[in-house]
Amino acid sequence: MTAEGRNVRGLVALWTAGSCIAAGAAAAQPLSNATTTEPFLARPFLAQAAPAKEAPASRDSLFGDDKDASASRDSLFGDGRTAAAPTRAWRGFVQGELAYTYASPAHWSNMLVRAELDATGAFSENVKWKVGARVDYDAVYDVTDFYPSDVRKDQRFNAFLRENYIDIGAGDWDFRLGRQQVVWGEMVGLFFADVVTAKDLRQFILPDFEILRIPQWTLRAEYTKGDAHAELIWIPVPSYDEIGKPGAEFFPAAPAPPPGFATVYDAEQTPERDLSHTNYGARFSYLKNGWDLSAFYYGSMDSQAAYFRRIDDGPEPAYIYQARHERINQYGGTLAKDFGDFVLKAETVYTHGRNFSTLNADDDDGVVRQNTVDVVVGLDFALPSETRLNLQVFERAFTNHDPGIIPGRHETGYSVLLNHKFTDRLEGEVLWISSFNRTDWMVRPRLIWSLGNNWRLQGGVDIFGGEPTGLFGQYDDRDRIHAELRYDF
Repeated sequence: MTAEGRNVRGLVALWTAGSCIAAGAAAAQPLSNATTTEPFLARPFLAQAAPAKEAPASRDSLFGDDKDASASRDSLFGDGRTAAAPTRAWRGFVQGELAYTYASPAHWSNMLVRAELDATGAFSENVKWKVGARVDYDAVYDVTDFYPSDVRKDQRFNAFLRENYIDIGAGDWDFRLGRQQVVWGEMVGLFFADVVTAKDLRQFILPDFEILRIPQWTLRAEYTKGDAHAELIWIPVPSYDEIGKPGAEFFPAAPAPPPGFATVYDAEQTPERDLSHTNYGARFSYLKNGWDLSAFYYGSMDSQAAYFRRIDDGPEPAYIYQARHERINQYGGTLAKDFGDFVLKAETVYTHGRNFSTLNADDDDGVVRQNTVDVVVGLDFALPSETRLNLQVFERAFTNHDPGIIPGRHETGYSVLLNHKFTDRLEGEVLWISSFNRTDWMVRPRLIWSLGNNWRLQGGVDIFGGEPTGLFGQYDDRDRIHAELRYDF
């Protein structure tokens, strides 16, 4: 949806429709803590708000590929002048989250404790490794009975492998083998050219991007020569978006069926693990006169599910939906330029063959294959008095638009992020995302306190509005107040 459009109601909806809104956005990570800028959408989901109060001075600081310490080749493999002794380092975080949905029916929607632990080390100067895991426990499913049992089983307790890989440096070539995050794209807060990474959307786009992103089992080769950089990836066992179970707080429900019909969801169908269902891609980037340019191709089993439909006219009439993933092809490019007073960024992605839900009851399976072009342009300003302003405009165009889908032939939207640092320890920000085409919006004001000694406290509200078929409007009754306390070590 939104940029990868998740095809059903909000999936299919609006730029949402497939892609235009950032998934993460919401939860934009505090500017003061962000380490790299993140892309806009391959599905629109707003991710965290990007970095910093001053314009980045170097390519690595502005356009780093990954959010971890692997962004630059020298930081990963050394500069070749000194031999690095084997090392090992531990890092991680523990955070607690509370959320109370005050829209009717009012209820506690989050009482989560999350802990992640990562270790990095080196066998030699040119062979390094990383292992990591995360555990989530949400007590809201034990202390309340608001959610169905299937939702409780799916979201009460989860243990995840995070990044687990080996890095090998060989001259101008670098290789990364294992479970990893592959980030393509440079937009602030929005997923657009970031087409490789699957997302955990069970809390919609509200968590920080580092939480949303699901690592992929990937074989990755990178070649660097001067200002040119080439990258090849192969994903033999793809990961897919997590969307939760019916009845969950942010489950993307299908459009209401005609009177007299119930809505039923079959178990999601994921592709078999064989060579025909693997993902692969290539990306080339070049830095010229301060312009950072890239082009890429990615062929994959769509990480976003499309909801295939069948109609049962039996004794208990029902519209029966099943989430499935089919192959798509994506071609795109990015550009970025630091002009001193502001940073310009733009991305475009052409997606061929993505399935979208259709409202046409005569369609055999309830989906139609569509081709889309997504474009986003953003400006990032460092203003006086520790203030930062980011403006972005994005559009999705359907080149073979089917009148049965919810999105129009052109879906256009915008986002505004304003961040101000009141003191060394206190900052505030507000994120607004909306559509030009329809009434559909989200606003997220919040305050962030740095408590010192690696502690951070933040709180705010998440408010959604618009039509029930919109990306945000479908959650019009999910307005909530939330707080988070985090310790990094």
